[in-house]
Amino acid sequence: MASYLILTPPAAAGRSEVSDRYRDGTRFIRDGFSWKAFVFPALWMLFHRLWLHAIAAILLQGIALELMRQPGFSAAGAAILLAVHVLAALEGRHALSQRLIDRGWKMENLVSAHDLATAEQIHFSEVEQEPQQNIHSKNWDISANNTNSSRSGPNFGLPGYDGGR
Repeated sequence: MASYLILTPPAAAGRSEVSDRYRDGTRFIRDGFSWKAFVFPALWMLFHRLWLHAIAAILLQGIALELMRQPGFSAAGAAILLAVHVLAALEGRHALSQRLIDRGWKMENLVSAHDLATAEQIHFSEVEQEPQQNIHSKNWDISANNTNSSRSGPNFGLPGYDGGR
């Protein structure tokens, strides 16, 4: 079972608070290992606009490849290269969520679910809907035209029930 961090975008002018918090921009970021970030760490970071992280990954990969070409340092270069890939896979999504939070996104919830669709269902089922108009009890009064002579008045609040089928 995976955990999903739920982030909502910053408020926009001219929108209600409820529609602002739960419009289409809500992001679900899965917490866990990312195979795409493991295989292509720098490209994954560039795609998610983690510019400084991507530059650091490219530099470290370049240093690691250069160390691997030097005699006696190939193990150190391979270790650095593997460390960059593993670190990107394990912490890349956290860096992405932190970048969004720094830009004003709000962390709304943390949901545990088997997949993204289930996480969305759980989160949006807990969302408060905008308040509906107040239904007054005076609008509930329904006149009961009872034509059955054996009973007078409405029958247990059933409107217009005249005893027939």
